[in-house]
Amino acid sequence: MAVPQWLLMSALFLLPLLAQIPAQEPGCSISNSNPSVPENKCPLVVAAIHVQPGFTLTIDPSYPDGQFFTIEGSELQLTKCVDYEEDPLLLLSLTCQDPAGQSDSLQILVTILNENDNSPVFPQPNVTRQIPEDTEVDTVIVAREEVTAADADLDTIYYELTTTAQNTDGYFAIRGVNNPEIYLQTALDYDKFNSTTLLLYARDRPVTSPEPNGTNTATATITITIKQSDTRAPWFLPCTQLHNDSSVCISSPYSGRVNISEMSTDPLLLEPGPIYAVDPDYTISDRIVYRIVGGNTNEVFLVDADTGNLTMNKIVTSPDSFLLQVMATQVSNVRKYSVATVEIKVITKSNFPPYFEKGVYNGTVFVGLPQRSFVYQDGDPSTPLVITAMDQDFPDKVNPNIEYYLKNSTDFIATRDGLILTNKVLESPGTVTIQAVGKDVLSLQEASTIIVVEVILATAVTPSDKMYSAQDMAILGGTLAALLLIALVFLGVLIWKSSRWHRKPFKYLVKEKLSKEISEGHQNNYYQEDEQPYVSTKQHETSESSSVQTESPVPELPALASHFSSAEETESLPKGSIASTVILEEEEVEEEEEEEKEEEAGQEKEVKSILKTDRHVPDDGYKAVWFKTDVDPEAGERVEVIEDNAADDDNDDDDSDQGVQKNEEEEGSGTDGHHQGLGVSFSSENSSLPAVEVTVSMSHTGAGTDDTEM
Repeated sequence: MAVPQWLLMSALFLLPLLAQIPAQEPGCSISNSNPSVPENKCPLVVAAIHVQPGFTLTIDPSYPDGQFFTIEGSELQLTKCVDYEEDPLLLLSLTCQDPAGQSDSLQILVTILNENDNSPVFPQPNVTRQIPEDTEVDTVIVAREEVTAADADLDTIYYELTTTAQNTDGYFAIRGVNNPEIYLQTALDYDKFNSTTLLLYARDRPVTSPEPNGTNTATATITITIKQSDTRAPWFLPCTQLHNDSSVCISSPYSGRVNISEMSTDPLLLEPGPIYAVDPDYTISDRIVYRIVGGNTNEVFLVDADTGNLTMNKIVTSPDSFLLQVMATQVSNVRKYSVATVEIKVITKSNFPPYFEKGVYNGTVFVGLPQRSFVYQDGDPSTPLVITAMDQDFPDKVNPNIEYYLKNSTDFIATRDGLILTNKVLESPGTVTIQAVGKDVLSLQEASTIIVVEVILATAVTPSDKMYSAQDMAILGGTLAALLLIALVFLGVLIWKSSRWHRKPFKYLVKEKLSKEISEGHQNNYYQEDEQPYVSTKQHETSESSSVQTESPVPELPALASHFSSAEETESLPKGSIASTVILEEEEVEEEEEEEKEEEAGQEKEVKSILKTDRHVPDDGYKAVWFKTDVDPEAGERVEVIEDNAADDDNDDDDSDQGVQKNEEEEGSGTDGHHQGLGVSFSSENSSLPAVEVTVSMSHTGAGTDDTEM
């Protein structure tokens, strides 16, 4: 029973006075006249009482709150539970009566302590919302007033929002921990989810409270349904979703073929299929219309607005291909459209489909061969199995546009040329039946055949019948190519060396030949002693280590002084010079013949000098040839000593090359000497033989008498 407010106030005011005034009858007393008790806890001892003998203590029934208490012996007990939210204070009066019948009153004011014993309460525990897919982010979904919880304990409420649907976290959120307003946090996608259930928790303690068991919680359920919106343009099928994102689908271009100079009335067959587009917002499923917006030169093609079928409007007279652009648009929203590419190739009409000459091809392959090994013809283990489709549209029945593939086997593959290869390492023997297809990539016509492959054990292979895979053949080819390259390089070096020898000048060849003859002991059989009576023996001995230089200055040459090293220089010489050269060659031939005769007879003749006894003064034109081994001291000739270089002749070729190069350099600086003389010197390989110098001096003016003295 509720106590009047004025009575409670009066009791509170009088309690201090009552506590100071001693009871008139000391026979009754109470330990605490203003106790405090927690709410909703009973039975509970409120205070202790003391009653003298002969006295009685009772609860005054005129106080309504007395019904909550009882006296048990020496204790005042609360027998009925009190809710703070209903009775925060209780007032009762105790009557103490002595044996004479006089009574006195003891008033007790009991304070009820508030406890956290009430849970928050939502105004609506279940809330339902339906929102469109294109709802903007940060839009309020459920207002704060609809989901604010009340707490009878007047505690502060803390909120938390979760979701029960998988993969829907992060789309919805509340404004704050003490503000339960729900809003859209992330853009919606109908293809990802079209509904979700949210749970909103209200607690009278924070989630991180150290006393989680003393927290009272209330829960509200918010069910949200998403309505699909018209957010995407049409998709051409077939298409592939990008990165598993259902909002984007990429379609491949369409392709087709038409025959030149031929009109087709049926819809064109396209790959990968007919032109077809859909509205990806399938709950709306707006109608799609088609039209050609580009690439339709001369209006050759037409497209059906409703079905998308592509047909011909005119014949094609040129082999040029067409690249059409077809647009698909939603009827209710023209801003939602997509464009697809259609490639139309113009080809020559195929009157005959391809065909295989054999209905069944038989082949063999061994167990354990590596991947991409050949399958060989049955009965001919050295010949790879090849399937060939013929086409009567071609004169030789060979259609270069045919490609091959296998349908029902992953253990084998077919190359573009029709070779059958293994696609993996075969581990067990057996028989494999394969369907092979040859397809004309232009006319799209096909032919099929059967391939029966016997997989046999590798132990059946003999050394003479050993099979080689494509990898083995490739390694062999690479090795042969490397060897061929090495051979070509070696051959090129030999040719280069040979070309160096053949480029040696004619004068060098003459010098080399004559030097060799002298070193081998050739004797001068043309020496006539009676023609040279004035040459003495002493002079001959002296001339063995010297040579005579002509009166006209001639450059000193180590081997062969020449002004021409090629055929072009030889042709540019005067005819007199050429004649002198011919004379030298004739003399060499005669010397060789004489030498052979002397060897047969066993005769040894002394090598004597051939000396020019008289030399004409240079005039308008002459040429002279002289050989000098002895020098007449009275002749007034200049003498040069030529060292005996017999040891150097071991490297004849190298020394000759260097001599020729030096002579050419010296001759390049003095071109005028070309008409004055030609100096040729020889040294014997045998040190016992005298050094011989042969000097050819030539000059030609075109009208002179040639004088040669020996």
